[in-house]
Amino acid sequence: MKHLVFIVNPKSGVDRNKSIQAAIDNCLDKSVYTYEIQLTERAGHGEDLARAAAKAGAFAVVAVGGDGSVNDVLRGLYGTETALAILPKGSGNGLARTLKIPLKLADGIRTINKGMVEKIDLGFANEKLFASNAGVGYDALICKKFAQSERRGLLVYMWLITKYLWIYKDWTWNITVDGKQLQQKAFFISVANGCQFGYNFKIAEDASWTDGLFDVVIIKKFPKILGAILGLRMLSGTLLQSKYVHRIRGKNITISHPDLKLMQTDGDPMNCSNEIHYSIAECVQKVIVGELDSKNHN
Repeated sequence: MKHLVFIVNPKSGVDRNKSIQAAIDNCLDKSVYTYEIQLTERAGHGEDLARAAAKAGAFAVVAVGGDGSVNDVLRGLYGTETALAILPKGSGNGLARTLKIPLKLADGIRTINKGMVEKIDLGFANEKLFASNAGVGYDALICKKFAQSERRGLLVYMWLITKYLWIYKDWTWNITVDGKQLQQKAFFISVANGCQFGYNFKIAEDASWTDGLFDVVIIKKFPKILGAILGLRMLSGTLLQSKYVHRIRGKNITISHPDLKLMQTDGDPMNCSNEIHYSIAECVQKVIVGELDSKNHN
């Protein structure tokens, strides 16, 4: 029998916790899996619980939540043989969407039952682990404002994007990709391991989790009136075709600016130094995935 540890944030509410238990009771294949549910008690507790579960020999730790909860669990699992599984219950759910994990609880449990395991790349931004993407500029600002908002959901996300689109000023960044240096005036820069931010907004539609490369996506200075068009390109998976977008692939990335103080990793905003180094660890993390497209494989 394979053991699963479900890590749940109890602040998500009693009704949600009951629905998670019901989905496990009704859908989990008990002939394959044993399980337990553990509740987080503080910020970052998911990392500690995941590390302990891996040490105890769990087959997989199931992160129940959004990209922030998944990131917490990944930090605890990194360097172990325990797989990550996801029941997406956050706002954007970028990691789950990229890995083709269904958003409905019952379907998510059935995905775990199938047990399709892939090994994916993980990124590090000044040693801060991320699975999907990290970024600076407008990207990081929106993550900060969204994290500070008492309300969640796509409408709030879109309102913040629209509001700060007209306020934010482009910076001229120093960028190094595998030793090649350039300066670029940019609205924001995303270092992508996966293909999207969340809500199906794709930053690098053909990015692979398993190729050992980052997709460095530079959104260059553009007429603000065209902001909605760039947003539609993200939703339709054609952002990289825009003349205002430049993509470079590489393993070791450095981004700097004298006034840089804020970055984001997997949607989590945080303070940083004025220089960020990004590195990639190839095919190091086992993940239970959905039906992936062929482009996600080498």
